[in-house]
Amino acid sequence: MNTEAEKRSLLLEMIMFATVDGHLHKRELDFLWIVAQELNINKQEFQDLFHQEVKSIPIKSEMQRINQFYRLALLMHCDGVLHEREFNAIQQIALEMGLNPSAVKRVLEMMKKAPNTIINPNVILQVFQEQHN
Repeated sequence: MNTEAEKRSLLLEMIMFATVDGHLHKRELDFLWIVAQELNINKQEFQDLFHQEVKSIPIKSEMQRINQFYRLALLMHCDGVLHEREFNAIQQIALEMGLNPSAVKRVLEMMKKAPNTIINPNVILQVFQEQHN
């Protein structure tokens, strides 16, 4: 991420996604805080983000869009409950990001089957690169 505005935008998108099922689980909040720390967002700013409107800044780099999709997918699974709203929302978000729907579906299926839903980032990248051929 290049700018503070882009970092906040990513986190705001994740906060919006985390609450799409109508509930923010503690594990989701903890995961969001970890991401905030990785983006160098302090605790006060992080808490303030929960009271702001989402003003999404498009992600230019495909690698960053894939990375954000994967963060959202991890967030979707971290509470241990996969809601239909979350599943539909993540597919819509990925489509709006310009990610290949077939690759998105494959990655989500792989995550369902993987222990702890964790997938090697190189495998995820490979899935998306296969769609370019």
